[in-house]
Amino acid sequence: MTYGTALTALADPTRRLVFERLKSGPQAVGMIARGLPVSRPAVSQHLKVLKEAGLVTDRPEGTRRVYSVDPHGLGALRQWLDQFWDQALAEFQSEVERKAVERTSKEERDHK
Repeated sequence: MTYGTALTALADPTRRLVFERLKSGPQAVGMIARGLPVSRPAVSQHLKVLKEAGLVTDRPEGTRRVYSVDPHGLGALRQWLDQFWDQALAEFQSEVERKAVERTSKEERDHK
C-alpha cells in the first residue's frame, strides 16, 4: 500500500466515518453501519475499499466478518505525514536557535 492509495480511500467522507468507527476496536459491519446514513451493503463496499487500500483487516467470526484498523497499513500514511512534521520541527528549531543567537548578540551589545 502507498500513502496515495490510503489518501484516495479516505477522501470519501462516508468512508472516513466508517474508518473512524474502527478506532475504538474491532467491529462487525452491522455495528459499524449503525447510525450511518448509508445501508449495510454500502458500508461493506466502503470496507472493501479500505481493505484494498491496506487500512483495515477482517477476520471471520461465525457467520460475520469483524473489521479492525490495520496498523501496518497506517505505517505508509504515517511515514508520509511524518516527513512534513519532521520538516516543521526542524524549521522551528532553526528559528528558536536563530532568535537565541540574536538575543545573545543584542545583550552583548547592550552591555558594552
